[in-house]
Amino acid sequence: MDLDSQLRAQVGRAAGRDVAQAPVLKLKGDASNRSYYRVGTAPDSWVVMVMPPDAAKKSEEASKGDAPTELPFVNVHRYLTRLGVRMPHILRYDEPAGMMVLEDLSDETFEKAQAAGDRHGWYLKAVQLLASLRAKAERTIDPTCLAFTRAFDVELYDWELHHFREWGLEAWSGKKPTDDERAQLDAIFQRIAKELAAAPRGFTHRDYQSRNLMVKNGELVVIDFQDALQGPRQYDLVALLRDSYVELERPFVDAMLDAYLVAFEQETRERIEPKGFKRFFDLLTVQRKLKDAGRFEFINRVKGNPGFLVSIPASLRYVKAALEVQPELADLRRIVAKYVPELS
Repeated sequence: MDLDSQLRAQVGRAAGRDVAQAPVLKLKGDASNRSYYRVGTAPDSWVVMVMPPDAAKKSEEASKGDAPTELPFVNVHRYLTRLGVRMPHILRYDEPAGMMVLEDLSDETFEKAQAAGDRHGWYLKAVQLLASLRAKAERTIDPTCLAFTRAFDVELYDWELHHFREWGLEAWSGKKPTDDERAQLDAIFQRIAKELAAAPRGFTHRDYQSRNLMVKNGELVVIDFQDALQGPRQYDLVALLRDSYVELERPFVDAMLDAYLVAFEQETRERIEPKGFKRFFDLLTVQRKLKDAGRFEFINRVKGNPGFLVSIPASLRYVKAALEVQPELADLRRIVAKYVPELS
């Protein structure tokens, strides 16, 4: 049976009817090893996720422990369902075949919606949803959810920073730091990693950005949550408000951070001091966006996908802006700007 026939067969079983004549369209992929196909024509359509044989393996990025015994998408989906988070409905999962039939959310991403109008309104929805999700998760600890078994610790933060060094600095510039500079970078990265890892942790989506939020009937739908883990409250805010695909001005970012703090306080009755919260947001911006710049080059060179290269300049602009308000990171800026002039 060819792939199109397999996809139609999976959808037919999920829908309980014959879809043998339904058209099949491969959807644009991202940086993962999963493939997505639309079967049918909207509104009578479904999406089939096709996974590699080792789909239950650990995240492609550094993580500890054994490979999970359950598909992370299913595991985290079950937990978020408990919290009332809107996600694509799972209609059928054929584990042996490595295929999952999902609700078709259409092609309307948050990125497209905010560009079409009412940017403020859409971002307000996104930060309020995030505040609600985080508050509920902090009250609902579930050790059976994979997100509670892994975390942003010193080792992971440090690995991501060195991922930038390897791909965003060395591969990007074609040069390597001197031995003395490398020793300084090692120490600086450890210092940053330790400060970030010392913050209280909770459920973190890990990639809560404009292409991982869909819009259906005016409602935000969260996708790509399978790599969720424990991290600081600001992490998902950095992903959203320092998004490599949608650049936002700092006053707008500050307004959205303030809106998040208001929404979080309404959910928890906990008041968070804005100045320290934003300072940590900026430190996380340096770490996350350096990692992103390196990751985009890695995806280009190792996976043969140059599609993310266009987002490197925005990532570096975010890093530069964050470094400018953190004089304590002048040593980092001095070294990296020598090899990445965009950061000077």
